[in-house]
Amino acid sequence: MSTASASCALLRVAQMDEADRRTVDAGIAGTDLMHAAGGAVVREIVQRWRVCRVLVLCGPGNNGGDGFVVANELHAAGWPVRVALLGSRERLKGDAQFHASRWHGAIEALSCAAVGDAQLVVDAVFGSGLSRALNEDVARTLAAVSVPMIAIDVPSGVMGDTGESLGAAAASCTVTFTRKKPGHLLLPGRSLCGDLVLADIGTPATVLDAIAVDTWENVPELWRSDLPRLNAAGNKYSRGHALVSGGYPTTGAARMAARAAARAGAGLTTVAVPEIALPIYAAALTSIMVQPMARPQDFARLLQDARYTALLIGPGAGVNAATRARALDMLATGRAVLLDADAISVFADRPAALAEAIKGPCVLTPHEGEFARLFHSSGDKLSRARAAARSSGACIVLKGADTVIAAPDGRAIINTNAPASLATAGSGDVLGGFILGLLAQGMDAFMAAAAGVWLHSAAAGDFGPGLLAEDLPDLLPAVLRRLA
Repeated sequence: MSTASASCALLRVAQMDEADRRTVDAGIAGTDLMHAAGGAVVREIVQRWRVCRVLVLCGPGNNGGDGFVVANELHAAGWPVRVALLGSRERLKGDAQFHASRWHGAIEALSCAAVGDAQLVVDAVFGSGLSRALNEDVARTLAAVSVPMIAIDVPSGVMGDTGESLGAAAASCTVTFTRKKPGHLLLPGRSLCGDLVLADIGTPATVLDAIAVDTWENVPELWRSDLPRLNAAGNKYSRGHALVSGGYPTTGAARMAARAAARAGAGLTTVAVPEIALPIYAAALTSIMVQPMARPQDFARLLQDARYTALLIGPGAGVNAATRARALDMLATGRAVLLDADAISVFADRPAALAEAIKGPCVLTPHEGEFARLFHSSGDKLSRARAAARSSGACIVLKGADTVIAAPDGRAIINTNAPASLATAGSGDVLGGFILGLLAQGMDAFMAAAAGVWLHSAAAGDFGPGLLAEDLPDLLPAVLRRLA
């Protein structure tokens, strides 16, 4: 990863706790850090809302301490503020106790009744480290809020590492500090955060540099420098040759994947098809070459040509022995291979055989159903994708609104720019083609997968409502122009 990746790094809860400890060790008082965090929330409130009646819901830990800072500063600025606390002020400790002692107003018990006539609620009950379900009183109180709510760190009940909800209520806005956490980007946490604001509270860069990061938000800064670049001295052969295994009678999926690979920059793209399907593919594809396969052994013979630099099978292939055999033949070459759709499901009864066959760069692009058939793992999405990448030796693109890209070495990237319009038939085939085109040009598999996912989403975002998968390849050049 480049140094530019630091700003999109995601920290787990334990890593953020470590950053806070190191910051205090570096000479910045914990009370000052808490004051900076609360101050950042106040700034966001003042920018978004006019003076109104505010209720600050405080919990028994540091999140509650942030809430007392918010209450103190808003009150000093002339806002009408009430505070409701879970537990008693005497039970607060350390930095939270310090800031609570500066609040001289009344403190109500945290309850549904406390919501009263508030026009804005600050959720400072629990932060991202919560590991158990919200108790019934807290859950009922948060659910009773019908006015805008701004959450500190995460909406109470959202797990910072996974995005899972343990009874959280949705916030209009969430202010977090220093670095985002995976739970801010993974569903359902992402949808519960509302507008996510990242605030700098003075954590030294040297502290952050000392923390080993293995998770990032998917942004171009991660992989822009790795994108293949046009060279005036280059030619179509130097830009790589992508090979797609075309299915029959389902032909549209492979055709879209092939066009996508070409749009992503592959110098040449070929679709290998059963001889009976040649007229269909040839009539629909012009700049894409179509290679008919008369006999089963013709495909293995085609793979002997080393000029094919990246290979794709799956779209429209069928879940059958022929698909499995072709996938194994591709993997045996040691070249970059992308397995999608049927080429993933065909190994559902033999995942170990797939892992054993992976010899070179490999990307698997399953949706949740295909993933469940091949990898019998449980837990949150990020952990499952990581485990699958580690066990298979492939880069895993676990698709969805919060697509996770995981590498066998434990690195992971979470995508956030996918519009809802991508939920349309064939969009996954185009994604596979985009990644294939980047692989064909020699891009690293993990970076190609991350770039392909982001480009795919950006292209869909440009189009807006009414998107069809076949629109996506022709939308890619404009996205690439902007990046260049």
